[in-house]
Amino acid sequence: MANTKIRMGMVGGGEGAFIGDVHRMASRLDGKIELVCGAFSSNATRSKKSGKALGLNAKRVYGSYEEMFKAEKALPEDERMHFVSIVTPNSTHYPIAKAALQAGFHVMSDKPATFDLKQARQLKRLVEKTGLLYGLTHNYSGYPLVKEAKDRVQKGKLGEIKKVVVEYPQGWLATDLEKSGQKQAGWRTDPAQAGISCCMGDIGTHAENLAEYITGLKIVELCADLSTFVPGRKLDDDGNVLLRLENGAKGVLHASQISVGEENGLSIRVYGTRGGLKWVQAHPNQLFVYSMDKPMQVFTPGVNNTWLSKAALHNCRVPAGHPEAFIEAFANIYRNYANTLLAKMGNKKPKALDLDFPTIDDGVRGMAFIETVVKSSQSKQKWLKMPRT
Repeated sequence: MANTKIRMGMVGGGEGAFIGDVHRMASRLDGKIELVCGAFSSNATRSKKSGKALGLNAKRVYGSYEEMFKAEKALPEDERMHFVSIVTPNSTHYPIAKAALQAGFHVMSDKPATFDLKQARQLKRLVEKTGLLYGLTHNYSGYPLVKEAKDRVQKGKLGEIKKVVVEYPQGWLATDLEKSGQKQAGWRTDPAQAGISCCMGDIGTHAENLAEYITGLKIVELCADLSTFVPGRKLDDDGNVLLRLENGAKGVLHASQISVGEENGLSIRVYGTRGGLKWVQAHPNQLFVYSMDKPMQVFTPGVNNTWLSKAALHNCRVPAGHPEAFIEAFANIYRNYANTLLAKMGNKKPKALDLDFPTIDDGVRGMAFIETVVKSSQSKQKWLKMPRT
């Protein structure tokens, strides 16, 4: 079982889909996962064309996910796919994941997990009922120095956490790009496909997940102000949120897709009673650590940097001085998921470090965050409690 290669199917991610290529590159980086089948488009002809371009057996390129799950389930156990990667617009995540689980297949899904909170809760119950493995690609948690930041907080090196500042500015939707026919802008600004939020649902959830992941603290209350700056747009393209965390810490979360000139400006600062830290996604190989009684320290990744935590080292691939970035972080999610799945298939207990990937619980938290942010922004009350997840 240790030498078994995990067989992956994919739904979505055909020609012109950025995130599909990212998932494929990340999944194969460590040689543990092989793409064997797919339904790459809701259009059967386009799906076949994408499958051919990927070099897949034409018999295992399907016109729909329903057809794929039925056909793959009928194959011998040593041929059929083990899990499906879902890389479609938000509105289809739930029905695809539900159908996969009911057919007996494990799931890896792009975020958000579902279209709304009700679906997320239903999906969680189904994951628990089937006992199958579910992963969610909140990929920024995969960076080695994000793991290091989390470890430092867990070990109390920052003291009691008091303040969190997390931001995610982009500028690509500063104009009505969706009217040009641009596919990525089109579905993200469409309530029928994206859900009740564009900016906060798309990138604000990454900021929320990163804050909760590093601090280990859940958001319990928030006060939000969402805006739609581009005329005619139906969903938010900018938002500011005040946070209250479960230990009494306070936070500020800002996400924007109309911040002209910004590319992918995710960053986080965490401050405690003894120290602080800062990580910036554009420069992911530097973790700035602050102390009361010593100069600022800068930590870098590398398999030979033995002063890093076990969690950080587990997610490094190359020696110090060789940058590790977006694809590698994404790949860490897939690698840890694959190792856990291999252990599960071999009736073995997964290693703790391999269990470190986002799950359906993160998916439910994300949907609860989106729902509460939108309600708060529309409410006169403003401060709202996060629902139980």
